[in-house]
Amino acid sequence: MIDLLDIVGQDAAVAQLQRGLTSDRRPHAYLFAGPAGVGRRTTALALARAILCETPREQPNAGRLAGLDADRSLRQACGTCPSCRMIDADSHGDLHVVYKELARYHDKRQVRERVMQGLGIPVIRSFLIDPAGRSAAHGRGKVFVVLESELMTPPAQNALLKTLEEPPEGVTIILVCSRPQSLLPTTLSRCCLVRFGPLPREFVRRRLAEDGIGEDEATFWAAFTDGSIGRATRLARRGMYEIKRDLLDRLGALALAEEAELGAHLVKVCDKLGAEAVAEAKSADGALLSKNLATRQATGMLLELIASVFGDAITLATGTDRALVHADQASAVEALAERFAPTELAEVIEQLSRYERLLWRNVSPKTVWDNVVITCASAAPLRL
Repeated sequence: MIDLLDIVGQDAAVAQLQRGLTSDRRPHAYLFAGPAGVGRRTTALALARAILCETPREQPNAGRLAGLDADRSLRQACGTCPSCRMIDADSHGDLHVVYKELARYHDKRQVRERVMQGLGIPVIRSFLIDPAGRSAAHGRGKVFVVLESELMTPPAQNALLKTLEEPPEGVTIILVCSRPQSLLPTTLSRCCLVRFGPLPREFVRRRLAEDGIGEDEATFWAAFTDGSIGRATRLARRGMYEIKRDLLDRLGALALAEEAELGAHLVKVCDKLGAEAVAEAKSADGALLSKNLATRQATGMLLELIASVFGDAITLATGTDRALVHADQASAVEALAERFAPTELAEVIEQLSRYERLLWRNVSPKTVWDNVVITCASAAPLRL
């Protein structure tokens, strides 16, 4: 298990947490906000380890964290006490990781058999609120780490408010969130905000290359994910680079006469990606992921990818001094920059954003793709 001082690229967040660890008024509720895959979950578990450690170690900062005085004490888990060993073995009774898939372990059959799309009251009450009120198994307190907390339903957040505001003694709650704006203001106001930024792209590229990813692909994912090593790794492992290259070649040569064929192709691609995500979730831990949700997530990802292509085209069309995300397929980007004026390219990006919003308002992916490809071929501002 990694320690707080081993976290890479998030010195501001780690410094903030260290201030809390060595303070008499450590926050009892945190909100770890930032893009996925930059170390929020890893840091949450490292903080839990430091909180629950029976014999934590302290050392002077000595320049490790620029935001803290050199002689300030830094705390981290010892790594050898029974608590640390239990956390390393994923068997600590006072560390609770809460996520939507826990629904399958619920006492009620109707909850277990429900297809997961969010974090509802049954999971939050059974796996956070109720156990928070029970005595700690090992006497050092309890830590609850809520993953994808933006998926908490408003009723679930309302049910959690009292525990967030006045938790039982020794209880620490960490909400890990990609979209803080999705949480209720009452939830946000009860948490200490800790911001996580993107990791350096060169660091992500190097790590991907070390994992056997080719140079061009590693460079692309580091740029496209804006320094999210977790997301870059997931997309690379799913074979998305080949899909991206095929799609970009098609976009560079797209004509209106071909839009129906491309639209049908993208519907099939997203359906396949959605089915694979459902199978992966079930294979990993028996989770029943919604096929509809998985397909829409795949569609949203490809819309983001297409928007980045047209963003690169604007860079070329306007002569902006900025590195291309899709530098590995510069000729396809150039074709778009030559075909459309900068204002038309900007219109396409605006429309793509609108289509993504409609996607999450239950417009079918097929309808979305039918309109997307026409927009990409003509820069026509369609109105659904």
